[in-house]
Amino acid sequence: MFKRINIRISGLGGQGAVTAAHLLAMAANNEKLYSISNPFFGAEKRMAPAESYVRIGIERIYDRGELVYPDIIMVFHPQVITMQKSYTAPFYDGVKEGGLVIINTSVDLLSDEDHKRLEDKNVTVFNHDATKLALEIGKTELSTNMAMLGACAGVTKIVGLEALDVALQERFGKRYVASGGTATLDQAITKKYAKKAQLLKANMDTITKSYEMAEEWAEKVKPALANVAAGVEKAF
Repeated sequence: MFKRINIRISGLGGQGAVTAAHLLAMAANNEKLYSISNPFFGAEKRMAPAESYVRIGIERIYDRGELVYPDIIMVFHPQVITMQKSYTAPFYDGVKEGGLVIINTSVDLLSDEDHKRLEDKNVTVFNHDATKLALEIGKTELSTNMAMLGACAGVTKIVGLEALDVALQERFGKRYVASGGTATLDQAITKKYAKKAQLLKANMDTITKSYEMAEEWAEKVKPALANVAAGVEKAF
């Protein structure tokens, strides 16, 4: 019986893979689950390989090392596959039997060999154009990580939208608190937090739309996702 779900996120520097892992772990905590997230990267520069790991379970989690055998893999950028910009090669190495791979792409990036190896392990692949969704809903490519979060939650139901919303507010929505006898915010502060509220809403809208699209896709391929669903259900 599974007691934990392990998620590996592979992306490139600047895409928010570390933030996505942190938000997913926070959302799991909001669902009264145990979780831990940690990053793994070399040079801290844009477009350099970056990985993040999320462990979610019903018991306390103590290990923080590299996640070698994930149940779920999220690929944030096509170059992780096409140019092997990844610390794990091939990107799906170690994925468990009946696992799930979510790739930010509108086209099939896998070779015939990739398909065969994944099919042999009953791994389901979800090609999801998260960047397009981020641009349409969030109005910025920087919301790609939010779209990928929504996709993961929508397919697996590991965490719900409410838990993700709370995590988003906790992570980015800390509000200014007036000190002393100040009862109102000055104009600059008001504008600052009005803008932040707009950004938070755009990100949550991106998560929600992605969640709904992923949920719809999962329903269509329900038989293929049986192993993934069973793993999540047994874990939680």
